[in-house]
Parts: sequence; C-alpha cells; structure tokens
Amino acid sequence: MRKSLLSLAVASIVLSGCSLIPDYQRPQAPIASDWPQGEAYPPAAEMRGESEAVQGWREFFHDPALQQLIAIALDNNRDLRTAALNIQAFQAQYRIQRADLYPSISADANASRQRIPAGVTQSPDAAITSQYSATIGVAWELDLFGRLRSLRDAALEQYFASEEARRGTQISLIANVASAYLTWQADQDLLQLTQETLKAYEDSYSLTRRSYEVGIASALMLSQARTEVESARVRLNQYQRLVAEDRNGLTLLLGHALPNDLQQPLDLNADLFNELPAGLPSELLQRRPDILAAEHQLKAANANIGAARAAFFPSISLTANAGTLSPDLAGMFDGGSGTWLFSPQISVPIFTAGALQANLDFAEVQKNIQVAQYEKAIQTAFQEVADGLTARATYREQLQAQRDLVGASTDYYRLAEKRYRTGIDSNLTFLDAQRLLYNAQQALIIDRLAQLTREVNLYKALGGGWVEQRVGQAPAAAPQS
Repeated sequence: MRKSLLSLAVASIVLSGCSLIPDYQRPQAPIASDWPQGEAYPPAAEMRGESEAVQGWREFFHDPALQQLIAIALDNNRDLRTAALNIQAFQAQYRIQRADLYPSISADANASRQRIPAGVTQSPDAAITSQYSATIGVAWELDLFGRLRSLRDAALEQYFASEEARRGTQISLIANVASAYLTWQADQDLLQLTQETLKAYEDSYSLTRRSYEVGIASALMLSQARTEVESARVRLNQYQRLVAEDRNGLTLLLGHALPNDLQQPLDLNADLFNELPAGLPSELLQRRPDILAAEHQLKAANANIGAARAAFFPSISLTANAGTLSPDLAGMFDGGSGTWLFSPQISVPIFTAGALQANLDFAEVQKNIQVAQYEKAIQTAFQEVADGLTARATYREQLQAQRDLVGASTDYYRLAEKRYRTGIDSNLTFLDAQRLLYNAQQALIIDRLAQLTREVNLYKALGGGWVEQRVGQAPAAAPQS
C-alpha cells in the first residue's frame, strides 16, 4: 500500500503543472490613444502628468470641514462597511476553495453493541455482539488536470475584484460627500443672497408705497414692487427647504450626525482643490478600480473555463484509514488489533447527455460577457474623464464672464437706484436692475458649484487616491486550510 500511495503522490506532483486554463490575453483597449483635443479642452500640456502627483483625498481637498466630514463617512458609512465585509466573504471563499487541494485528515472512534435474537444465528440462544474501533482517515482528490486549481484561481480573482470594488466604493463615497457638502454650502449662499435680496425688495416696496401715498407712484408701480417681494419670499422658502434636505442627505452619507464641532468651512470661491493631472489613457487603466475589478472578473471567468475543461477528464480520489478494531473496549490497543483500509477511486465521465459540453460553453460565454463588460468599463472611464477635461477648460471662461456680468449688473443697479431716488427714472428701471443683479449673482453661485462638482467628478473619474497599495497578491490568511 505504501508503494502505491507513493507512486500516486509522485504522479500527482509530476502532473501538478498541468492546467487547462486558456492563456490570458488582456483585451485591446477600445479607446483612442490620447484625450480629445479642441477648443473645449485644455491644452495638451495640461492633460499630461504623473500619477504620483496626487497623493489622496486629504491632499486633494483643502477645506478642513470637508476633510472632517469625509473622515467621519469613511468610518461610519454603511455601504463602505458592506463592501469591506464582502472582501472578507470572498477571502473565506478563496480559502475554502484552496483547501480542496490538500488532503483532509480525520480521526474517528466508534462503538456498537447489538443483540441478535435466537434463531438468527446458529446458536439457539440470543447473542450480544460488541465492536470498538479507533481510526485515522485520509481523503484526497488528486488534481491531475487542474480542475481544483482552476477553481482556486477563479476564487482568488473574485477576491481581488471585491477589493477593487471596495476601493471604488470608497472613492465614490468621498466624491459623493464632497458633492453633497458643496451643494449644501452653495444652497446656504443662495439662501443668504435671497434674504439680502428680499430685504432690498422690501425697502424698495416701502419707498414705492410712500410715493404712491403722496401721489407720485402709480398703483401699477406699487403692484410691481409687491410682486418682486412675494417672488423673493417664494425663493426664500425654496432655499430653506433645500438647505435642510442637503443636510439630511449629507447625514445619510456620513452614517452619523453632523458634528457639533465642525471646522470653519472655506468660501466656495477659495482654492478648494489641488490641480489634477489627467495623465494618459493607458495610466487610467491602472487607476480606475472599476476597470481593475472588471479585469479580475475576466480572469476569474478565464479560470472557470479551465475547470470546465478539466471536468471532461477522469478524477481520482484516494481514501485510506488505519486504526484498531476489537470486540472488547479493553482490547482495542492489544497486539493484532490493527486494521487499515485503502480505497482509491477513479471516475471517468462516459455519458452526461451533453452536460459537460454545455458547462464549457457556458463558461466561454461568461468570459465573452466579461470581455464586453471590461471594454465597456474602459469606454465609460474615457468618456467621464473627457467630460471632466472639457468642463475644466470651459468653466474657467464661463465663470469669468459671469463675474463680469455681476460687476456690470452691480453698476447698473447702483445707477438705477440713484436715478430712482432722485426722481429721474421710475421704479420700473430700478426693479429691472434689482432683478438682473439677483439673477446674475444667483447664476454665479450655481456656475461655481457646477465647476467644483465637475472637479470632484474628475477626481473620481481618474481613480482618485490611486497611490493606495495595489492588490495583486493572495490574501495573508489564504494559506490556512
């Protein structure tokens, strides 16, 4: 028996290099080799940079209040917590699959007593038989054609994909918290602007009403002034509601109440972010966690093809045990009570009604699906970065034009107010100047929010925080069986 076991073990080791997994070839990226060019994009020099230039979210976001909120979200957000638990689950699945490569050893002890009635045995009297045993057993499936190793490799790639999914969830969470925080700040600015505008409208209405009472202003002028006041009150209620909803949404993202000691936020017009180098499309493939996760899923599907191919070949299992067997408990370990069993088994598929071929076809289709999803992830990433680059280039000029419009509207308002108070013009011109100034100031805040939000989206699209340690090695706990 020892020679047989040794021979089979040697054969298993010799054939252990046998693998039916197809050679993995990374699909060609279905995108251009460089970012789009044109008037709507930054100069080419601004779109090239080293990935090491960005260190992570603490270096990218300058606002101390936003940094504080992001730190809270990373500790308490339930989606991120679920993603981390998924990693542990896939790690456990990998360890389970890896354990199948090794022999399993078990120890068993059995005892039985049986009464046999008279007439069943040759003796005319009833008999009681006893049997006691203690054995150590070994069971091992020889992975001659790599089926178990293919399943192990697939589980390992699934583990890597779950780690990238967690990193993607973290980047999305950081971006979502930043966007929600900026929206909250912008709506507070709009609320304050509306409060100031309402005060100006009320002052204008009071002046018009006094003029109406002395017969200088008409009822139409008074009605128009009151209309502006009521319109401002409507917008005031609207922004009060939006600010409250923004706070609720931010609380949900944090998974925790907003802290009472929140740091003093920076003004929205301050330098809130670091400049992001776009790099090259090839670098993007190494940064984006969704692209890396899609590639790991593709590798897992490729490994499953190897397992499906190996199912066509024979499987060999070895079962052996050794121990003692005695009719008396006291004599279990006496001389001559030893027992052993060696039971090799080979299973060869002969007829499965096409199930094995269908399983292989399914594995190959799943790989093709993963190829398409991998390519789609690359195309989506390219489009998101390209949109971010054009937003960076165009919002600069748009914001400057909007600031110039606010300046011109302010001058118009001051002149109209002066001419109205001196009786040169009617309040119609003054109300028009007030309305234009409010609309221009409101648009400036909205455009600034849109610019900041696009920068946050570009940070996310470029795989923000990509200097984190890359996954690519088996989990530390994996060797345990």
